[in-house]
Order: sequence, then structure tokens, then C-alpha cells
Amino acid sequence: MEFSNKKNVTRWILIAASFVIITLILWNTYNFFQIFKNEERIKMEHWAEAQKTLLNADENTEIELPFKIINHNQTIPIILTTDKDSIISTNNIEERIKNDSNELKSFLATLKAENLPIVIEYVPGKFQYLYYGDSSLINKLKYYPIALVWIIVIFGVLVYNFYQTTKMATQNKLWAGMAKETAHQIGTPLSSLIGWLEIMKADNVDETTVAEIEKDINRLQTITDRFSKIGSEPVLEQKNVITETQETFDYLQSRFSKQVEFTFMAPNKSIEIMMNPALHSWTIENLVKNAIDAMKGRGKLNVSIEEDAKLVKIKVSDSGKGIPKNQFTSIFEPGFTTKKRGWGLGLSLTKRIVEEYHKGKIKVLQSEIGKGTTMQISFKKKV
Repeated sequence: MEFSNKKNVTRWILIAASFVIITLILWNTYNFFQIFKNEERIKMEHWAEAQKTLLNADENTEIELPFKIINHNQTIPIILTTDKDSIISTNNIEERIKNDSNELKSFLATLKAENLPIVIEYVPGKFQYLYYGDSSLINKLKYYPIALVWIIVIFGVLVYNFYQTTKMATQNKLWAGMAKETAHQIGTPLSSLIGWLEIMKADNVDETTVAEIEKDINRLQTITDRFSKIGSEPVLEQKNVITETQETFDYLQSRFSKQVEFTFMAPNKSIEIMMNPALHSWTIENLVKNAIDAMKGRGKLNVSIEEDAKLVKIKVSDSGKGIPKNQFTSIFEPGFTTKKRGWGLGLSLTKRIVEEYHKGKIKVLQSEIGKGTTMQISFKKKV
């Protein structure tokens, strides 16, 4: 626990440090932006002074410097107007805009919104107004913080996904290790049970009792085999899906309450698919147990197998409480459960077995609140 807390503290320190760094970068960018804005304001004030000098020039006025100042501006868009907004001259504005009076007026309105005008009083009581926009450099700097934030967000998402993937991989290894250890632990008492079963056979104990105990021991062996294979790539074999499904169905029917009415329907022929029998049995068991839980141990349960030209479809229907439509997808997510007890792994494991290992599909075919649910598994037929 202490180790976990230290990891959490380190993680939060890294997050806080990242936030501080981001804040400093954005603050510095803002400061640079303001510095450039102020510098451009000073340039425009110099431009206004140069314009005033030229307007008041006579034969003795030195005009070389004012001309240099005015001609030096190659980046900042300018519109010079009278006090009645009549445009006198423009600079660094596209020809397309200059040649269209409506667009030029619209552009003037844009400049008015960007910066306060510089008033040029070239003679007492007579004014010109210098409106200017932001240079291309300033415009680029405007988008720099946004681009930076997006880069940071994308980087954060990538780091988070990497962390989640690593975490899930670690959890999967842990679950696989626990499953294999569980299989190992079950193996010892299971071997003893097999030994006692042989003694019971030798002592001529009632054959029916021995047969039922043998079924349960075989079931335990199947479960042990399932757990031992978790984390390993399953081996697929060509099997008759009807036979494999019915064997699991018959076993479960014999072990549940008579208050559940079981029915099984399938074509009277062999349908071959590539499957892992142990994992397929686990899939059917999970769906049947979920159906019985939904009916609270009382109701009708039907397992049917159908086929078309390409697919084999296994449907498990119950007369239980039903599933809301907004949960049709979420019920297959790890941890999702409506039960007071349980880890919500049954259907997520079923989905993984069907879709990842057998390349099939599983879905809620239909469900109605208070009337029941039909789950459907689809497998490709063996060609």
C-alpha cells in the first residue's frame, strides 16, 4: 500500500510539474506577444510623426528620414483616413481589397477592432487617423499558444493511452498468473477426488451416484483446463458445434433448479466449425448462468442453433427482467455488473472468447424490460 501511495504521489508531482511548465510557456508567449504589440505600436507612432512631418514640410525641411520611416514598413497593414473616415491612403493591403470599396470599408472596420487609432494633428484643428493591423508575425504568434495546447493535449492522450495499455497488460498478466495458480491449486484435491471415485467404483457403490460424481469431477477437470489455458493462445479444432453446445447444455440442465424450464433446439445434423471445445463450453455456461440469474432462478430458458449459407447462430433466450437498450453494448465491458456480488467479468470474457479467439460475433439480439432477453453468437461455418 505504501509503495502504491508513493507511486501516486510521484504521478501527481509529475502532473503538477507539467502544468507549471505549460503555464510558464503560455505566460512567456503572452509576454512576447505583448512586447511585439508594443513595438509595433511604437513603429506606427513613428510612422505617424513622419507623415505629419511630410504634411508640414517646406523647402527647408529634411524629408529623407521621414520617407525612410514610411517606406520601411513592409509588414503592417495601414489605412490613413480623415476625421470623417474618408480613406486617404493604404499600405500593405491586398490589391483585391483595395480595388473593392465595400471590402476596403470592411477591412477598415477590422483594423479599428484590432488596435486603437493614432491621431495625427498635422495643423491645429485638422486631424488624420492612422488605423493599423497586426503584422504577419503577430498573427502567427496568436495561434502559437493554441497549437502548443493541442500538442500538449495530443501528447497527454498518447501518454495516457500508453499508461492504460501498460496497466492492462500488467493486469492481464496478473489475472493469467492467478488463473494458472488456481488451476494448480485445484489440481491436488481433484487428483484425490479421482482416487476416491475409483475406490467407490471398486466398492460397488450405487452406479447412479458414482456416475453423477464422475460428471462433476469431469466438469472440475474442464474448469481446471480452462484456467490453465488463460494467457495462452487457444488451439482450435474442427468440431460439431451442435454436439459441443448440447453437452454443456445437458450438464447445466441437470445441475439447476427444476423451476427453470430448459429447451434445446437444433438441426438434426452435424455443423462443423473451428473451435476450442473448453472455451466454447465456457461461453455457453456463462450465457446460460447469466440468463438464469436474470430470471432469479425461475422461468423459461431456450438455447437454439440455426444456420444460413455462411454463419452458425447460437441463441440463448430467457424470460428474465430484460436489458435496457442503452446497456446493450456496456454489458460486455469489464467490470459491468448489476449484481450485488461479482466482478463483472463473465460477459466481457465471453466476448473475448467469441470475438478474439473464435473470430465470431456476440450481441444482444433483442430484449424487452420485464419480458426477457435473447443473446446471439455467430460463427463462420467450416467451408
